[in-house]
Amino acid sequence: MTIKYTPDHEWLKIDGSTAVVGITHHAQDALGDVVFVDLPEVGKTFAAKDIAGVVESVKAAADVYMPVTGEITEVNEALRADPSLANSDPLGAGWFFKVKLSNAAELDALMDETSYASFSANA
Repeated sequence: MTIKYTPDHEWLKIDGSTAVVGITHHAQDALGDVVFVDLPEVGKTFAAKDIAGVVESVKAAADVYMPVTGEITEVNEALRADPSLANSDPLGAGWFFKVKLSNAAELDALMDETSYASFSANA
C-alpha cells in the first residue's frame, strides 16, 4: 500500500484504484482539538484540489481538499460521530473518506513520506 501526501497536509493510502484520505499529524497539530468534520457526499465526484470537506477545531476551521480527481465511495461515519479521532489517530481511525481514482497519473504529483517530512518541517 502506497502513501502519498499533499502540500495541503492531506494523506492518501492508495490500494489499487482506491485511496483512503485523511489529514496528517502536522495538520491536526496545527488545528488543535478537532470538534467537527463536514464530510463529502458518497457518490459525488470531485476534481483534484476541489474542497471536499471541512474540519473545525477549537482554534480554526480548515478546508479538506480533494487530493486527486475521483468519486467518493465511502465516508468515515465514526469520525462524524467522534471528530477527535482526527487527533488521536489521524493516519488510522481518523480517516475522512475513500475515493475511486479517475486518473492515477495525478498521484505522481504528490509527495512521498520523505518529501513530505521535509516539506512539513519547513511549513
